[in-house]
Amino acid sequence: LTALGSMMGSGGMIVMDEDTCMVDVARFYLEFTVDESCGKCTPCREGTKRLLEILEKICEGKGTEEDLQRLESLAYTIKSASLCGLGQTAPNPVLSTLKYFRHEYEAHVKEKRCPAGVCKALLQYKILQDKCKGCGICAKNCPANAISGKVKEPFVIDKNKCIKCGVCIEKCPFKAIVRG
Repeated sequence: LTALGSMMGSGGMIVMDEDTCMVDVARFYLEFTVDESCGKCTPCREGTKRLLEILEKICEGKGTEEDLQRLESLAYTIKSASLCGLGQTAPNPVLSTLKYFRHEYEAHVKEKRCPAGVCKALLQYKILQDKCKGCGICAKNCPANAISGKVKEPFVIDKNKCIKCGVCIEKCPFKAIVRG
């Protein structure tokens, strides 16, 4: 594993599939290292906080291409300048996900979408007009009153009101609502 750029650490292994957002995974691990930093060296204490801020910005759909460059540059700086093993390995999730899953970061930044459908701020719900039978079940169950329409005609979702809870998808008997 080390030869492939990975490490076993405590001997655990995590398996992920296409429903796992790699940007969110990197964010998750950075949250841990920010909390665990002893604070003695600036690269780890401050650098990991900045990495986390950039990752959160990207997950919220507010990231830019410059943020991707900043993320990578900062990660290498933290890795080389930190005093202990925590700081030296803290950027690894960011660097490895950027290396192997850069397309996911780019989808978040350029297309404002999360390919895995995990980052809530980037989700959009849509009613497929050709599948909607106009039953209104989705509208009756929407807690935000974001769905409107006439019975026996296709309904629509007001993207400004939608809270992205997924209730409409669960309740639609015709599978006419998709998340993307």
